[in-house]
Amino acid sequence: MDKLNLDAHISQQFNEELEEIRNHVMTMGGLVEQQVADALDALVNGDSALGQRVVRDDDKVNRLEVAIDEECNRILARRQPAASDLRLVIAIIKTITDLERIGDEAEKIARLAMRLAEMERPANNYIEIDNLGNRVRAMLHDALDAFARLDAEAAVAVASEDARIDREYESIIRQGITFMMEDPRSIRRMLDMMWAARALERVGDHAKNVCEYVVYLVHGTDVRHVSMEEMEREIRRGR
Repeated sequence: MDKLNLDAHISQQFNEELEEIRNHVMTMGGLVEQQVADALDALVNGDSALGQRVVRDDDKVNRLEVAIDEECNRILARRQPAASDLRLVIAIIKTITDLERIGDEAEKIARLAMRLAEMERPANNYIEIDNLGNRVRAMLHDALDAFARLDAEAAVAVASEDARIDREYESIIRQGITFMMEDPRSIRRMLDMMWAARALERVGDHAKNVCEYVVYLVHGTDVRHVSMEEMEREIRRGR
């Protein structure tokens, strides 16, 4: 199997093009990470102005996705990359799609935050959402770090966090249903909170996808739709 070596090209310009496109992905990742953090803060703190800023800045994420996609298409047309170089371009195209969708989820949370800011706040100040959000933010950060370092083992470890996020999300949904049954007046607020939790859970799913692309990039193996045990076995085989 071809080993990943992004500095072994005859053309120095090709090296620079690949490095530049990776840097652009990390810039997009940083922007998306900030969008998620700001959307969560807007919800937990009832900050409508911050929520509006997140909604407004979603266009920046969309423009970055288009620009990076165009760069990848130019490289495919001009360089006709093979082996690990081709895997890199493919992984980048897939990664920016997931990053754009994370931006969309952040926008959803921000819009919900703006609506929730107008309602009576719960006594716990949305602590369940805050806890879930902080776990999701950490997972996204670590997924982007694994991508930046091309660290497949770290990517697998980060991907395993998705199961914990799913369990925490399911717990929030159960609590929300209980609250609505006990106090019908809370239905609208609880539904919005549950939609926000769903958006955070989806961010975790997209972060896991990024981790899977890292494994594909480093080892050349598609680990989508396989169990964590199978993913871990693949990493051990690729060492």
